[in-house]
Amino acid sequence: MSNETRYKEIEILKEIGELLNEGTDYHTVLAGVLKKLLHLTGLQMGWIFLIDEKGKHQLAAKEALPQALTDEQNKRMCVGDCWCVSRYNSGKLNKATNIIECLRIENAILEKAGDTAGLTHHATVPLRAGDERIGLLNVGSPHKTHFQKDELALLEAIAYQIGTALKRIKLTQTEQETALVSERNRLARDLHDSVNQLLFSLSLTARAGMEMTEAENVKQTFSYIQELAQDALGEMRALIWQLKPNGLENGLVSALSGYAEMLGLTLVTEVTGISSFPSKVEEVLWRIGQEALANCKKHSESTRVSLFLNRSSENVKLTIQDEGCGFFYDKELELPSLGLKSMKARTEALNGTFSLASAPGYGTKINIHIPI
Repeated sequence: MSNETRYKEIEILKEIGELLNEGTDYHTVLAGVLKKLLHLTGLQMGWIFLIDEKGKHQLAAKEALPQALTDEQNKRMCVGDCWCVSRYNSGKLNKATNIIECLRIENAILEKAGDTAGLTHHATVPLRAGDERIGLLNVGSPHKTHFQKDELALLEAIAYQIGTALKRIKLTQTEQETALVSERNRLARDLHDSVNQLLFSLSLTARAGMEMTEAENVKQTFSYIQELAQDALGEMRALIWQLKPNGLENGLVSALSGYAEMLGLTLVTEVTGISSFPSKVEEVLWRIGQEALANCKKHSESTRVSLFLNRSSENVKLTIQDEGCGFFYDKELELPSLGLKSMKARTEALNGTFSLASAPGYGTKINIHIPI
C-alpha cells in the first residue's frame, strides 16, 4: 500500500470519527455517517441494518438506493431474509465480506420490480462494539462486483467506529433516562413533603374554623376553602403518582389500576399475550394511560373505563374506552387538546400509530399500536 493511499485512509477515518463524536441521536448519526462514507470512498450506494437480539433487522439508514429497493416505503429492504442477515444471525458473519449476489436485488430483478441502477453486488460489514453485535453496514456501486482486501479492511475500521459511537449514544441515553427518573423521584418527594402537607394543613384549619364559628356566612367560607384544599390535595396526589408511580414495578396494568382507583374510577381490564414490555414501551404506555384516565375523570362524566392490552412478539396494542358523554371529533381535524396531542406524539416517537374515536353520547375510545 502506498503512502498516499495510507494517508487517504487515515483522513477518511479522521473525518468519520469527528462526525460520529458529534452525534447524540443514532438515526441522525447513521444517516450522516453513511453519506460521508460514500462521499469519501467514492462508493455510491449504502444502507445500514440494526439487528436486535431476536435477529429482527431494521433499516436504520440508506443512501442513494435504486428505485427497485425503495418502492412502497422501502418494503423490500424492511421485510424478508437475505444472505447477509442470515449469516449475521447464525454467527458466521464476523468480518467484512464480499456478497457475490444480493438476494434482495436478485428478487427485484426476477419480479421486474423496477430500476436496480446496476447494483448487483455489495460488501457487508458487521457493526459491533467490543463483543456486542449491533447490525450490518452494506455498501456498493453500480457494476462493482468485487471489493479488494484493503477496501474491506477500511470498511471494517469504519464499521468499528460506527459500532463504538452507537454504544456511546446508547449509554448516554441510558444515563439521561436514569437522571430523569432520579429527578422525578426528587420532585415527587419535595412535593409530598412540602406542598402536599401544606394543603393537608389548610384543609384541617378550614375544618377547625368552620367548627369554631357560629356565623353561617363564615361557615360557608371555611367550607369552600376546605373543598378547594381537598380538590387541590387530590390533584397534588395525582401529580405525585405520575412523577413516581407506585406499583409500576408490579407491571403496567397494576400501576394503571392503582392510578384509576386513586382517581375514583372503576377500571375493567383485559390482557392477552406476553406480559412483559421493553422499558421504553412500558414508560410510554404508562404515560398515555395516565393521560387517558385523567381525561376520563375530568370530562367523561362516567366512572367506568375499559382497558384492553395485547402484546405479541411483533407489537403491543392498547385500547382505553370510557362509557361517558363523548364529544364531536372529526379525524380530519387537529386533535382538540394538548393531552391528546401528547399521547399521539409519545406513540409516534416509537414509530407507533394513535387513533381516537368519539361522538356525543357514545363515549371515547383511544387505540395505540406500537411495534416491538
